[in-house]
Amino acid sequence: MAGEENVKEELRSQDASSNLSQHEAAGHPHSWSLEMLLHRLRTDHTKQDDKFANLLDAVGEFGTFQRRLVALTFIPSIMSAFFMFAGYFVFTAQKPYCNTSWILAVGPNLSEAEQLNLTIPRGPNGNFLMCLMYLPVPWNLDSIIHFGLNDTDKCQDGWIYPDAKKRSLINEFDLVCDAETKKDTAHIMFMAGILIGSLIFGLITDKMGRYPAILLSLLGLIIFGFGTAFVNSFHLYLLFRFGISQSVVGYSISSISLATEWLVGEHRAHAIILEHCFFAVGAMLLTGIAYSLPHWRLLFLVGGALAVPLISYIWILPESPRWLMMKGKVKEAKQMLCYAASVNKKTIPSNLLDEVQLPRKKVTQASVLDFCKNRQLCKVILVMSCVWFTVSYTYFTLSLRMRELGVSVHFRHVVPSMMEVSARLCCIFLLQQIGRKWSLAVTLLQTIIWCLLLLFLPEGEDGLRLRRPRCPATGLKSMTILVLTLGEFSLAATVTVFFLYTAELLPTVLRATGLGLVFLASATGAILSLTIINQTPSFLPIFLCCVLAIVAFSLSFLLPETRDQPLFDSLDHSPQMRNKVKDMTPEDTSSDDV
Repeated sequence: MAGEENVKEELRSQDASSNLSQHEAAGHPHSWSLEMLLHRLRTDHTKQDDKFANLLDAVGEFGTFQRRLVALTFIPSIMSAFFMFAGYFVFTAQKPYCNTSWILAVGPNLSEAEQLNLTIPRGPNGNFLMCLMYLPVPWNLDSIIHFGLNDTDKCQDGWIYPDAKKRSLINEFDLVCDAETKKDTAHIMFMAGILIGSLIFGLITDKMGRYPAILLSLLGLIIFGFGTAFVNSFHLYLLFRFGISQSVVGYSISSISLATEWLVGEHRAHAIILEHCFFAVGAMLLTGIAYSLPHWRLLFLVGGALAVPLISYIWILPESPRWLMMKGKVKEAKQMLCYAASVNKKTIPSNLLDEVQLPRKKVTQASVLDFCKNRQLCKVILVMSCVWFTVSYTYFTLSLRMRELGVSVHFRHVVPSMMEVSARLCCIFLLQQIGRKWSLAVTLLQTIIWCLLLLFLPEGEDGLRLRRPRCPATGLKSMTILVLTLGEFSLAATVTVFFLYTAELLPTVLRATGLGLVFLASATGAILSLTIINQTPSFLPIFLCCVLAIVAFSLSFLLPETRDQPLFDSLDHSPQMRNKVKDMTPEDTSSDDV
């Protein structure tokens, strides 16, 4: 009630004649003027509720320091995407044949075609079988040519790749025939790293700070990314990919936490959107480099070399003053704020700086168990985990569906990445106009529409004529690819809104831990997608996408809006108890009050 009386008192203090002229000039005088006033008052009361926002205003809302901080997220975002998607370009399709060099002992002058014709059986369609060979016999060459060979067996001496133009993991570690399933094992291992890394780095970021967590993740990118180029077995490759995935998720969690706590208002949204745009740029950069390099090891050498300059972040990256304050490190928090103000050429008033005090409660008591004890946090984390599980499962299902259609790996990354940049830039308009809650709902609704359309389109190259036998197969395939690309467009926007929304809903003391929990749900959704799409009919994965998207869309309405609302630092401050001015509408304020 006191907050509402203050609002009315400020409204009464407006100059009556000035308000009258504004009312006469507007097409809808009463609602338009009040909406403008209430929006301004919401922003003012947000800053009053969040004392730290006042400090950041004094430091400079978006000065040189904040712009430099946002720019520092660009290169790590590019490298995170580079190493995350590099695993898709090292499995270049190869056509193997059994190594039958034994016949060269009796016919050293045989050409490659003659060798294959004598030692490799053919299938019913006349093509050479890739996983079978004729067993060696103690005959001379004339007898082999005259009588031929009959006894077949699996390849005994490895494989050869006569048509290979690039060196990939497939022809280096012979991931063919019975070992072909190891390609999916690599993707599952990467997702398992994200699953475990999300928990580890979530706890590290909240316990040790944003700064050491970012440095640790960047160090992991350099070591594991560069080191992948020197592995000598497929199992060692899996281990290094496991380390890379933990570094990628660790950087995502810690960098979003740092940007959220240093920036205010729409600047926070713009920073996260730009960071995600550069993530898509990293995917496009990777595609170009992978296309031009002839060896998979060179890809990781180039990536590791590009990541080495990130070592300089040891000297230029700041810590979050919010986290320092909540951990009781008031002196360090003041020093960080004063340094930021000096970079922005500002001076913090001494009375504002004195407001940086120790928290009332020991925040070291905060733990992951508080997500179960605190009812509001439990609801937020469950809903967001459901949304992130849905987004991850749907994204990987659509990506694998595009692979089934025979789309090249380069197209599958370049075109969607270009679409993702535009999708994320569109989020700027959505977030400004309708806020976080409705932006998430709109992007999820778009995802539902595209998934429903996919139910009526062919599943793969073999099903192009099954559903619509009268339609040209090429036209159906193009339509399916278009819908899949638009689905990834909507999911990219959903991810960007989701990251911003989740970071604003969580308290500073458990922000990174909460992000880690939703990343865990993401990895679970990806692993489930990889498992289901390989073991079930292709209709079921898309049907599950529709069901999950509808459930996530419905649950998203349970969350509170966070636009123009202060961040809350401790567990005591529930987002539902925030500024009551938000709930006021022009109808709640009479013309007499104006």
